[in-house]
Amino acid sequence: MSVLIERKAGERQSIAIETTDPSRFAATKRRLTAAQRRWLADCAFEAAPGTFALLADEGGKLVRVLVGVDASDALSALGALPRVLPEATYHLADEGVLKDTLQAALGWALGAYEFTRYRKARRAPAKLAIAAADLHVLAPLVEATTLVRDLVNTPTEDMGPKQLAEAVKQLGKAHRGKVREWVGDELLEANFPTIHAVGRASHRSPRLIELNWGKASDPKLAVIGKGVCFDTGGLDLKPTDGMRWMKKDMGGAAHAIALAGLIMQARLPVRLQLLIPAVENAVSGAAMRPGEVITTRAGITVEVDNTDAEGRLVLCDAITYAGEQQPDLIVDFATLTGAARIALGPDLPALFANRDDVADRVLAAGRAANDPLWRLPLWRPYRKMLESYLADMANSGASRHAGAITAALYLERFVPETTPWLHLDTYAWNDADRPGRPRGGEALGLRAFFAFLQQRYAG
Repeated sequence: MSVLIERKAGERQSIAIETTDPSRFAATKRRLTAAQRRWLADCAFEAAPGTFALLADEGGKLVRVLVGVDASDALSALGALPRVLPEATYHLADEGVLKDTLQAALGWALGAYEFTRYRKARRAPAKLAIAAADLHVLAPLVEATTLVRDLVNTPTEDMGPKQLAEAVKQLGKAHRGKVREWVGDELLEANFPTIHAVGRASHRSPRLIELNWGKASDPKLAVIGKGVCFDTGGLDLKPTDGMRWMKKDMGGAAHAIALAGLIMQARLPVRLQLLIPAVENAVSGAAMRPGEVITTRAGITVEVDNTDAEGRLVLCDAITYAGEQQPDLIVDFATLTGAARIALGPDLPALFANRDDVADRVLAAGRAANDPLWRLPLWRPYRKMLESYLADMANSGASRHAGAITAALYLERFVPETTPWLHLDTYAWNDADRPGRPRGGEALGLRAFFAFLQQRYAG
């Protein structure tokens, strides 16, 4: 978090960043010296969004940075600067056109991220000095986003089911939560058959990891994350391009772990249950076969139509287990379907909910947090697409229509009707570098859900 630091009263060491845009650039220039105006003209700087210019005083010392921005997109406005400005400490000038300086500072911090587990950082990022109150708000969000990105970016060899369990254990140790897990055949003994079926082919044992935290008197909140650490597709093997980035198929687990950390750090008045079904969907003689029928924890029989529709299988036992304890709310995160990406693209996670009022509050929280979601319907007539001729239901069907909806409908079958439930089908990834959004693992929906939970449980 050192990229954001507290700005002390009266501090004069940091360099001012003034945001401007083409419509107000003339007024900005009137505050500058003649030499600075000539420099801007020589550089052909016209305050277009995404551009910046360095301004020196008469002695040649850097004293101000002009940044062209789109004032309606504060989160992206400063995201590219930490890696391109000279290494120094900066602050936002009061004269700037950006009104939402909190979002601008968040974008700065998110843009400073670099994954350095396997190579050294290219350079140290520039720092931004902000008010202590803003730092208090942003620090946990930046740390949680960094955790999601680090977990998703780590290759499967170093981020398998055991390593996901270690991440949960570290979280439990930091916040005095109680962690337990069921590993390998213990899943069968404890009646988690679908988690075991998906993960049994791997040389790394499948597991269900549980963290509990909070007072027994507080409302119970279940947070669940899909932890498929690598997805080959199983015997319904993915093609090469479909398998290349499947290390990120535990992105739902990364979101759930990070959200649990935010909840505990904020000490929200909830009794938290974090559940991470962690598996590797591999190929071996023990692999789950198409056509098999599994009796789930809920007693519902499921025909395996496609072994690549495995995420819903590992989630359904976890959802059933959570529902048995009558929680106030169940939330699950999953990189569940390519259909959601086709429908909404990579930046807009698909939200499903069994309560309209709850969904409306999450969507509103996402808009306020600049972390947008888009609701898709639980269109019940599409349940027929999951019909099986010999079991209660199938995990997928022959039709390619409405893939995100049918996946959500599968999960809903395991949610108690009396329990509010939210499901986020998130991409957890940036395909290319953009301001504030480096290529690789990404937290999409995390801030929205945390803001919603703060409003629901802490007023």
